[in-house]
Amino acid sequence: MKYLFDSNVVIRVALGHGEALRNRIAECDEGDIAVSAVVYAEVALGSVNGKPPALDELSTFLSEVPVLPFDAAAAEVYARLPFRRGSFDRLIAAHALALDLILVTDNTSDYDDVPGLRVENWVR
Repeated sequence: MKYLFDSNVVIRVALGHGEALRNRIAECDEGDIAVSAVVYAEVALGSVNGKPPALDELSTFLSEVPVLPFDAAAAEVYARLPFRRGSFDRLIAAHALALDLILVTDNTSDYDDVPGLRVENWVR
């Protein structure tokens, strides 16, 4: 694995949006991309509350991309991050750091203050 997708990227992919994003994904080898269980929870919460993607669209995407458990190593990294209001973003960043993965997001500025986190934007 090389890349961990942020929630906004999962939503775009599940909905079939973004030519640049689809092209970049096509360049990846099988097994290069994963999703954090935290991202799955965040997107599923939105789906259950009527936001896109619908749960069936999310499930279709996740049938091809593994969902990685948020484990003790990720929790320890999270505990060491500079304090900021608790959010899914901090948990996602910690997970990427713990697994030494590059976080793929369209909201790179949300992660500017996370030391050592590698971030790429495939949307633009």
